[in-house]
This record gives sequence, C-alpha cells and structure tokens, in this order.
Amino acid sequence: MIKRRLYDEEHEIFRETVRRWAEKEVFPHGELWRENGVVSRDIWRSAGAQGFLCMYAGEKYGGLGIDDFRYDMILSEEIAPREPGLFIPLHNRIVGPYLQKFGTDAQRDRFMPGIVSGETVLAIAMTEPGTGSDLAGIKTRAEDRGDHWLLNGSKTYISNGFLAGLFVVAARTNPDASHAMGLFLVEGGTPGFERGRKLKKLGLHSQDTTELFFEDVKIPKENILGHPEEGFKLMMTNLAEERLMGSVGFLAHAEHGFGITMEFIANRRAFGRAIGTFQNSRFKMAEMRTQLDAAWSFVDHCAREHMNGDLTGEMAAEAKLFVSEIEGRVSDECLQLHGGAGYMEEYEISRIFADARISRIYAGSSEIMKEIIGRALGLDDRKRN
Repeated sequence: MIKRRLYDEEHEIFRETVRRWAEKEVFPHGELWRENGVVSRDIWRSAGAQGFLCMYAGEKYGGLGIDDFRYDMILSEEIAPREPGLFIPLHNRIVGPYLQKFGTDAQRDRFMPGIVSGETVLAIAMTEPGTGSDLAGIKTRAEDRGDHWLLNGSKTYISNGFLAGLFVVAARTNPDASHAMGLFLVEGGTPGFERGRKLKKLGLHSQDTTELFFEDVKIPKENILGHPEEGFKLMMTNLAEERLMGSVGFLAHAEHGFGITMEFIANRRAFGRAIGTFQNSRFKMAEMRTQLDAAWSFVDHCAREHMNGDLTGEMAAEAKLFVSEIEGRVSDECLQLHGGAGYMEEYEISRIFADARISRIYAGSSEIMKEIIGRALGLDDRKRN
C-alpha cells in the first residue's frame, strides 16, 4: 500500500482511539444491527461521549472546536469498512455543516448540544420519489403563511431517516423559479410529519433508510436556514465536501475487501497449492493494488485542496466518480477470487460487494458526475442552443 503523508502524529493517535472504540462498541453488534435494519441509538450517544460528533462545534455546545477534515476521514476509514451502516460522516460532514455554516446563533444554541452529544441524530431530505440527482426537480413545497411556513410533500431513500431527530428538508418556495428553494429544520414528532417504512435494500442493511411524508407541517420562521429562496445555493456549496467524504468511505471499504481477499487466497487451496500462487490471482491483485494506490493519492490530494479552500465541485465529482467505480470493480474482483464462497452471506466479501453497489448512485450518480466534469471541460449542449 502506498505510504500516505496526509496525517500527522496527533491524527494517528486519534486513529488508535477510534479503532479501540470501534472494536469494543461497534463491530460486535453488526449482525444484530443488520437484522434490525438500524444501528442502536446507544452507539450514537457513545460516539458523542467520545467526542467524535461534529468536532468543529464550539466548546459551549460540547464540541472540540477543531475543524480538521482529516479527523472525519479517519472516522470513515476505520468504521466504514466493517460497519458502513453507521453513518457518522452523514451526521458530521454532510448535514452538520448546514447548522455550523448557515445556521443562526439561536439555531446552533438550540440544536448543537444534542447533535454533538449524539442525542439528536441528523438527516437530510433532498431525494423524492420522482427526483433523484436532479435537485432542481424537487416538488416538495413550502408556502409562506405569515408567521410560519406550511410544508407539503414527500421524500424517499433518506439515510438515518428512522433514528434522526432533526432533518434538513429541501422544499420549493417559489413555484415560478426552478432553483428557488429553502432548507427547513424539521424536528421529529412535528405534527403532520410522518416517517414511512424502513426500506429494504440490496446492501447497507444496518442503515436505516426511510420514506418521509409532510402534510400541512407548520414550520416556525426561525427554523429556516439562510434565505428562503437560496437553499439550492447552500446545497451546491456543501456538495463538494459530501462527495469527497463519500469517496474516503468508498475507498476504505474497497481496501478492506482487498485485505480480506489477500488473506483468503493465501489460505484457500486448489490443485494442491494456494489460490494466491496462481498467475491469475497475482495479476488481479496487482491490478487492484495499483488502482487503490492511485485512488488514495487522488483522494489525499483532494483532501489537501479542501482544507486549503481550493476543492472545486468538478474535482470532487472526479473523485467521487473515480473512487466509486474502483470500489465496485475491486469488490467484484475480490468476490470472484473467493469463488463459490464469495456468494455466501457468511463470507464478508458478499456484504462488501452488495454494500458497494450504492456508491455509484447516491450523492450523485456516476452519470451525473460525468455531466459535471464534461460541462467543466466546456462540453455543454446548452451553450449551443
């Protein structure tokens, strides 16, 4: 594996802390969580007690006041490979920043203590039944009723949807403007807000993914993030970090699959010799090692750019496209090297294969990533019409 130079000594000390915690508190419960279709609430509180949640939050909220993206990379690298259903990155680096960057002091005072402690799990509600990566096609609407907003619509495929106590909900606020939408803070238990079923999925069985329904939900005026027609801009601002954060988890997941396959082919024998000694096995592993090393170099480069404030949306799209495709390729090749055992649920590689399939779809599909990258190259049909 390539020697990564992104981390300092304090980061490696933090990594060991995360590893010890995960071995004791997270990984032993994986099978039960997969059966239940949701991780426990207690694990979120445990993560909060360790100081792992929204570390950038100020000390008055219980946070550490440390905004170093690398700490969240480490959390993802250590947890995602073996328990990808515990969506701490979603809480920390996808939803949390909306409160941290765009929330008011009153909103942070109200919500941040629970977010940092793990009492309040976060989720974001963008995707709708008829709208996937095209956020401009959102149909959920919010009407200004003077002293409150009235929210109506539905969302689907919402990660953390069952456990979340606070949702950032995207809704159209001006029917005459395609990109005019607001981001609303909706608390669990608000009248008119209902959670649907926990959705059964191909993979990520411990991740609580649900439908959400809003029928005449009254949202206080103080529960909107930023300007009520500029939510789309806020979402675009945060998407680069979301895609980079996803890339870290995808790659760590692929790396874990590679590691357990190395162990498998070194021990499983066929025709009197270890499977790993056959030329095909050596060549496949060599190809994957090269792909993984190239991907780590790219991701670490993007992380440095992000910490310097220079990561572009196009570069983040490249990372998400490249890494998610490699994760899919590696998980498939590793399953093949397991032979018939790879198709059995008792072997971890089968879960890795199934869990990896979503990476090329959510946070923007591979096709959407190619559109973003292609347009940045000046290849945009809209400019020719």
